[in-house]
Amino acid sequence: MWFAKMDKQEMIKRIKELKEERNAVIVAHNYQVDEVQEIADVVGDSFALSRYCANSDKNVIVFCGVHFMAESAKILSPEKTVLLPEIDAGCPMADMVTAEELREKKKQHPQAAVVCYINSSAEVKAESDICCTSSNAVKVIRSLKEKDIIFVPDQNLGSYVASQVPEKNIILWHGYCITHHRIKPEEVKKIKELHPDALLLIHPECAPEVVAYADFVGSTKQIIDYAASSSHKKFIIGTEMGVMYKLKKDNPDKEFYLMSPGLICPNMKKTSLKSVYTALSEMKYRIEIDEDIRVRARKALDRMLEVE
Repeated sequence: MWFAKMDKQEMIKRIKELKEERNAVIVAHNYQVDEVQEIADVVGDSFALSRYCANSDKNVIVFCGVHFMAESAKILSPEKTVLLPEIDAGCPMADMVTAEELREKKKQHPQAAVVCYINSSAEVKAESDICCTSSNAVKVIRSLKEKDIIFVPDQNLGSYVASQVPEKNIILWHGYCITHHRIKPEEVKKIKELHPDALLLIHPECAPEVVAYADFVGSTKQIIDYAASSSHKKFIIGTEMGVMYKLKKDNPDKEFYLMSPGLICPNMKKTSLKSVYTALSEMKYRIEIDEDIRVRARKALDRMLEVE
């Protein structure tokens, strides 16, 4: 293919041209590789990106992220073409719960409300009462009248929410983010000893025994915002390494250290300039959702937005 002969600058130029030709917008998650973040129109958290796309006047959405994120964009913008540059960029945590399994759990707890983390499939969202993100999970659960809450799929975020909302009975699912979950307390203790004057900012997808070390717990965006607004100059970052690009770019006067070298999501790193170019050039890979599932999943997302 002729793009194999293009250098980086030529490819960026061609991507921009194709974007105009297709009336497209390129959005990238904070965990994407640096060069993909550089060419994106907007970089951010997954649901914030989907909302941005829904309000955009562009006909085509190139979602540089993983499958459930592109699905969320399609749920909110059914009339638009949503492209996922790497079709096998999935989320192991999202795959840890299926709609069928969730239906069985609901039978076991008929009085419980079902809250699903945004990191889930459209089919699982369709079986849920309301969605949440890592930034609004506590607020969402506090808003519910039910005392019993089935929380899927992230046991770590669910545990964090349970610690913040003790009046609720959180029924945890045994799912987790393979990247955040692998971090051990020993690693955290070690880096804190190396940088004792740095604040530790941790994502709630980490295990409770890791979160316990945090000076601040929050979503990707909340971590980025906290570091930017803080008068502190040194930070240990406890989430996927992709955020380091924005943190360093926006705060050149501050120092950032990754909590663990293991904080790399291989699925998020699959998207490249080449795959973004191919997505626009060949209009692939298109995300499609069964309309009945989309409508029911949309209700769960809309209910979340009402809480916000």
